[in-house]
Amino acid sequence: MSERKLRMGMVGGGPGAFIGEVHRKASRIDGHIELVAGAFDINPEKSRQLGAELGLEPARIYADYKEMILKESALPKDKRIDFVSVATPNNWHFPIAKAFLEAGFNVMCEKPMTMSVAEAIELQGVVKKSGKTFGLMHNYTGYPMVKLARDLVKAGRLGILRKIVVCYPQGWMAKPIEKAGQMQASWRTDPKQSGAAGCIGDIGSHCENMAEYISGLKITELCADLTSFVEGRRLDDDGNVLLRFENGVKGVLHCSQISISEENGLSLWLYGSEGGLEWHQEHPNQLLFKPQDKPVEIWSRGNPYVAQASPAAARGTRVPAGHPEGFLEAFANIYANFAETILQKENGKQLDEIALDFPSVEEGLRGLAFIEACVASAKDGSKWIKL
Repeated sequence: MSERKLRMGMVGGGPGAFIGEVHRKASRIDGHIELVAGAFDINPEKSRQLGAELGLEPARIYADYKEMILKESALPKDKRIDFVSVATPNNWHFPIAKAFLEAGFNVMCEKPMTMSVAEAIELQGVVKKSGKTFGLMHNYTGYPMVKLARDLVKAGRLGILRKIVVCYPQGWMAKPIEKAGQMQASWRTDPKQSGAAGCIGDIGSHCENMAEYISGLKITELCADLTSFVEGRRLDDDGNVLLRFENGVKGVLHCSQISISEENGLSLWLYGSEGGLEWHQEHPNQLLFKPQDKPVEIWSRGNPYVAQASPAAARGTRVPAGHPEGFLEAFANIYANFAETILQKENGKQLDEIALDFPSVEEGLRGLAFIEACVASAKDGSKWIKL
C-alpha cells in the first residue's frame, strides 16, 4: 500500500456508542488511515465534546453531516477526507451514504445498508453513477479462518455442498432493557430507527451474509418464524429460518437476542458429500475440517498450511500462530482492503482481486432482500418467500 494515509471522516459513533469506537480503533490498526473529521452525534455539543477528546481540529468537528459535506468539499483535495465511515442507527445509513457519494466521497457504511430494498436499489445506482468505492461493514467476513473456509469450499474440499447451518445466539436483550434507557437496545427496538426487523436485521443479516460468502451460493427461498418474546417489544428478538440455496443446497438459520447466557455465539457448519467445516466466532482462530471417514482436522490461523490454501487468509493475518487475533482485526481487514482499493483507483492501477475482498453495495442489497423476505414470511404464517 502507498505510504499516503487515507483521511477518514465519521458520522455517528458519538459518546456512549459501541460500534463507532470499534470502527475508529480498527481503522487505525495498520497505520494507513487517520481520522481527521467527524459529525459524531445528533447533538452538536456532544459531537464537539467527542471530537475534542479525539484530538481533532475544532474546525473539522461538525454539527451534522450536511455541514461536514459542505465544508470538507471546500477544502483542497489533499486536505479533505478521502472517505466517510457511517456508524449511525440504521435509519440514517441511506441518506448519509447517498449524500456523501453524490458529493464525490468514498463511503464505508455499517449494516444493514438501508431501511428497505427500494432504498438499497437506489443506493446501488448512486454508487455506480458516482464511480466511488463503497464498503459495507459485515465485519465477520474479515476473519482469516472465514476466508479459509470460503476457499476450501471453492476448492472442492467438501465435495458437493449439501447443507448449511448458521446461528447467532445472544442473551443481552432477554429483559426489556430498552425501557430503562439502555441506548443500544433503545434504537434497535424502535422501528423508526431500526427498520422492519429487530434481531433478524441486526444479527440475522450477519448469518445470511456469512452463509452466502462462504458457500458462494445465494439464498433463493426462505421460510421464517420471527418472535418478540419480551412483552411490549415492537420488533422481533428471536428468529428461526429455513433456507433454500442455489444448486439444491438446504439451510437452517437461527438468531436470538433472548438466549440467556449466550454472548456472541455466531457459528457455522457446512456439509458436503466429502466433508464438513465448522467455525465459531468466539474461537475464531481455529477452523474444523471434517473429511469423510478420517479424523477431524483443526486448522489454526497463522500457519503455513493455511497460507497455502488461502492467500486471503494469509493477507488478513498479522501475528504468528498461537497469538490470538479477533474482532478488531476482522474489522481492520475490511478497512485494509477497502483502503487499498481506494488507493489503487486513485493511482490508476488495475484493481487487485484479493483487495476487492470486502462487502459491497451488492451484499447490502442481498441483506435487505433477506430481511424483508423474513418479515413478509413471518407475517404470512411462515410462508415460503422467494428472494
